[in-house]
Amino acid sequence: MLTIDPASSVPLYLQLQNEIIVAIARGDLSRGDTLPSVRALAGDLGVNMHTVNKSYHELVSKEIIEIVPKKGAVIIVSQDVSQARMDLMSEAFRPLVAEALVRGISEEKLHSLITDLMHQIKEG
Repeated sequence: MLTIDPASSVPLYLQLQNEIIVAIARGDLSRGDTLPSVRALAGDLGVNMHTVNKSYHELVSKEIIEIVPKKGAVIIVSQDVSQARMDLMSEAFRPLVAEALVRGISEEKLHSLITDLMHQIKEG
């Protein structure tokens, strides 16, 4: 079940995008599964259709879903990660790692944090 928090400072479209990615990482959704239509998901979550549409388009740009005519949003992500995708992920991590360094977080503690997050995501 996808959920969002309207009171959060994180934009709704980003919350939804992240929820879908977490659901895939957890195994709740997998390659070939179809996501609800924009209209249906917007209604279920009580958000504007543009919010869901923006989330879906962001997921398309990340090569996680594909919009298939007459079928909808289909999960296409695979575990075969291209170098270009790794480079994009590295750029996304860079400011967080820099902040960790500025705050004096050790390499060991940062590894532990990432490992803990991976376990939390997988276990739900």
